[in-house]
Amino acid sequence: MRLGISITRIDRYLFRQLLLALVAVTLGLTAFVWLTQSLRFVQLVVDHGLSIGVFLELTGLLVPSFVAVILPITTYVVIQFIYQRLAGDRELMVMRAAGLSSFTLARPALTVAVLATIACYILNLWVVPASFAHFRTFQWEIRNRVAAFLLQEGVFTPVSDKLTVYVRSREPNGTLHGILIDDARDPNAHATILAESGRLISGANGPQVLLENGSRQELDRRTGRLDVLTFKENTLDLSDVNKDTGVRPPEMNEQSLYSLLHTKTPNPADTPKWRAEAHKRLAGPLACLSYAMVALVAVLSGQFQRHGNLLRPLGSVGIVVALLATGLAADNLAARSNALLWLIWVQAVLPGLIAAWMLFGPELRAPALRRTRVPA
Repeated sequence: MRLGISITRIDRYLFRQLLLALVAVTLGLTAFVWLTQSLRFVQLVVDHGLSIGVFLELTGLLVPSFVAVILPITTYVVIQFIYQRLAGDRELMVMRAAGLSSFTLARPALTVAVLATIACYILNLWVVPASFAHFRTFQWEIRNRVAAFLLQEGVFTPVSDKLTVYVRSREPNGTLHGILIDDARDPNAHATILAESGRLISGANGPQVLLENGSRQELDRRTGRLDVLTFKENTLDLSDVNKDTGVRPPEMNEQSLYSLLHTKTPNPADTPKWRAEAHKRLAGPLACLSYAMVALVAVLSGQFQRHGNLLRPLGSVGIVVALLATGLAADNLAARSNALLWLIWVQAVLPGLIAAWMLFGPELRAPALRRTRVPA
């Protein structure tokens, strides 16, 4: 009974250290990745004058995808670090001397790995697709609709890649003065539009600007003559005339698991990619268990050495790096040919099974060997 109580306390002691470290490391690494990736959207904020709140909301929608990718790696790092520290402080040696088996010592780490696996499944199957869908919709609205309503005084505002608007002044009621528009959306009719005043209105496919008392200058490429058309009132669509801005086409990373497996893709050539993405979402979280087992083999197997052993930890780091590389290769091959989908599952499951047999196999075989040695 006393041994059972001590084992329970040891489980709680190890589990608490592992869980707190996992949360801290995952949050820290996620913040670092978010900081580096959010720099891509700084130009969007600067060009269109978006507020910091919109920037944080837009980039915050990417955080679940970062956590889903980082969590298996941080699970390995935390288990490796905590158990290595316990070994350096001779705590593992004392636990071994108390008669604790490798499975007993690994049980808290496996519990944390199972929790990380469940969290990854929740992220991959529900949270990440929903956040990506919201992110794409938000980004599309900013680029195709909202950006046109954020025209600043005295600034050349790129509403799109081929449409730039300049406004000299803007009244509180929304009236624009001194308008210049460079419209290169039609390669055969590059036009420059000048207007004394105007105002923004909403159209069927996006924002429009109602221009008053202006001119449209267009260069005829065939004759080289500059055509000038004056108007008293004209309406210009600020959305992309070459795209249907009323409907945003869905992307693979925002589809549900059922849609990836059963929905016909807009482009039939993308069907293998969609199916590979579905299998990746199902098999990817199992890497938490595999990486955890690799770390446990490095810290719980082999003979104890007074000054520590750096060979096994360094070897486990190399193995995890190799597994990450082979995982990327397996994903790419499966996306090209669905006949290789099994590679995704093998890469996620097989290393964990091999590591588990290496760590727990001797303990499982020991009772059988003792029974065979008992005399009749």
